[in-house]
Formats: sequence, C-alpha cells, structure tokens
Amino acid sequence: MNKSNDPTNSKPMDEIDTNLYQGVRNTLMKARSKAYSAVNSAMVEAYWEIGQQIDEAVGQRAEYGKGMLKSLAEQLTTEFGKGFNESSLRRMRQFFKMFSNRATLWHELSWSHYRLLMKLKDESRREFYGRECAESAWSVRQLERQINSFLYERLLATQKSGIKSVKNEIHSLEPKSSPDYVLKDPYILEFLDLKENRDYHESDLEQALIDKLQEFLLELGKGFSFVARQKRITIEGDHYYVDLVFYNYILKCFVVIDLKAGKLTYQDVGQIDFYVRYFEDKVKLPEDNPTIGIVLCTDKNDTMAKYSVLSDNKNLFASKYMLYLPTEEELTHELKREWEIIERKKELDEEAGR
Repeated sequence: MNKSNDPTNSKPMDEIDTNLYQGVRNTLMKARSKAYSAVNSAMVEAYWEIGQQIDEAVGQRAEYGKGMLKSLAEQLTTEFGKGFNESSLRRMRQFFKMFSNRATLWHELSWSHYRLLMKLKDESRREFYGRECAESAWSVRQLERQINSFLYERLLATQKSGIKSVKNEIHSLEPKSSPDYVLKDPYILEFLDLKENRDYHESDLEQALIDKLQEFLLELGKGFSFVARQKRITIEGDHYYVDLVFYNYILKCFVVIDLKAGKLTYQDVGQIDFYVRYFEDKVKLPEDNPTIGIVLCTDKNDTMAKYSVLSDNKNLFASKYMLYLPTEEELTHELKREWEIIERKKELDEEAGR
C-alpha cells in the first residue's frame, strides 16, 4: 500500500499548517534575537572604544575637551546621523571610565541597559545590577523596575530562603519584551542610521485612541493644525515621546497632548509640564503665545483631563484659549466614548474568532 494514501499516517491539513507556521515562526524569532544581539554587541563595543579614544584625547584638558567634543559631534552627526551629539559623546566617555576593564563588560546587556547602570554612583550596586541583569536576562524595563524597587537593598534585608522568590518577582510584574520591540530600540536605529517607526511606543488600544483624538480635534473647527504624533524629544541622550502636537492658528500657540494608560498621577502632570517647557524653550517662536499642554488618562472609570499652562500666562490669553480649546468635559466624553467603542469591537472580534 502507498503510505501517502494511508489514512493512519495522515494529519489534518490545519494541523500540518499550524506546525509549519510555528516552526517557521520560531526560526524567524530566533534569527531576530540573534540579529539584535549582534547589532547590540557591536554598538556597545563601538561606544566603549569611542569613549576610550575621547578620554585619551582629552586627558586633563577640560577646556580643550569642550571644543573638541563640539567639533567631533558636528562632524559625526553630518556623516552618521543622530546619536552623536556632545552629550552622547560625553556619555560614551563616562561609559569607558565607569567600565574601564573591557574584559568585564556584560555582552548580554544593551546600550540602554548600560545607560541605566551608569546612573548608579555606587560601584557595588552597579556591579550587582549588571551581573543580575546579565544572568537573569532582564529587559531594560525589568532592570529599571528592579532598580526603582530597591532590589539590592531588599535582598540585603531578606533571609536566604526568600532570595530566589524576590529575584523572580520581576517576571510577573514586568514581562520580557519581544524581539519585535527591542529591534525598534531608538538607540539601535540611531546606530544603524535607520528611520524610526514612531507607532510602536504605545499599545494598540492607545494608538486607536490617539487616532480618534487626532480626528476629533481637527474636526472641531477651532483652529487646530496637525504638527506631529509621537514627537521625539531628546534630552541628554534620553528619548521622550509626545503623543500629539498641534498648532492652533487662532490662539497662535502649540498644543501638546499626552495620553496615559490608567489613572492620572503626579508624574504624568510633571511630564506634560516638562513637554510644555521644552516647547517654550526650543520650539515656539517669539511671536507665539505660551504653549498649552493637555494630559489625558484612559482609566474608563475615572477618565479625566488635565490642562497644564505656564504660570506666567497673560490673563487675556488664558481667558481666550478657553473659547477655542475643547472643554475638559468634551475631551473626557470623547475619550470615554471611543474607549467603549474600541473595547466593544474587540469583544466582537474575539467572539467571531471562537
């Protein structure tokens, strides 16, 4: 008998397709992880060498170093794109000085990992977090959470029997990022001089809400002109992203909007204030009115908006902008309505897929 026609040796086509897909998918995921690791290792090595070369060139000549870094930054930026401004070069020098023994570098860690570690002034803490990060394969977000939750100090105060449990809690609190996410790391993209995809910085739900919010404001007919979404701001090598930026040609000012998952926190208010002050200092023209910031939270049980305006606003302008900006009630109603529509559509899609 021909075995290919033997029903006992055959598998359902959908099972074969599933197995084939999973096999191909696993191969691609492994390849992407290897590609990320290779690029990341090359970047860390390069930045260490750059830091060494700068440190040797500058030596003890502080004034000479300032002029040299400025000139070097300009030349590198012209040829290699973003990522090589003066502050970035100073950070590379700091990297070399903090991790001067090249043989002790953890090659599993990315440049983003090392940037976090360099903020730790205490060498023993830096060594602990670096070693644990490498051994436990923490993502950048996991490392940041462990530092902010004082893991080092908590372990010192924990009995030996509970140490493993404390170390492992991060995996439930902060799941690892997928290769799809880490390959879009802005530092990797800068190093390769590739164009950044701004959409990945938010979840699908938040992106959908931003889409609707953008349409809502443009359809208000109150002078809103779209400027940018996921507008990147870089301060001392750290990247921040403003969800939406508009210019209101009636008020003659920028309006920056940030969307936050969950309830509004004082950190969220502080961040929108930072965005507003950045636009005041770096973006707006002398003839523009003060920048307006709006932070929205997406907690559907307590959806709210917070306007952040510079304290030195003129009363005339402060009273005028209320005529042309949507009210807090309008914004919260629109956000809540769209949240419910998106969630309802998601539920219908899940039911249809069952």
